[in-house]
Amino acid sequence: MCDKCGSHCETFGECIRNKGLSVGYCREAAGIDRTQSKAWNSELALYADARRQGIQPAGTQTHQIRAALDASDKTGTAFNAGED
Repeated sequence: MCDKCGSHCETFGECIRNKGLSVGYCREAAGIDRTQSKAWNSELALYADARRQGIQPAGTQTHQIRAALDASDKTGTAFNAGED
């Protein structure tokens, strides 16, 4: 009996496989890496910050958020993309 995972592991490698561990951000070939994740989180944080200020961007992409922030700065009021 393995004292690490409670299974009947003969080797350390078998114990690790039984736990289902994997290396994070190792799927670069599939387009999933740390850089993409950081960019995504940064964009979400920028959007959340704009919404906290009462600004409603036309979308969640960085260029749309920046345009809404710039428009709000120029007019002095919170930009709302939903208004006609």
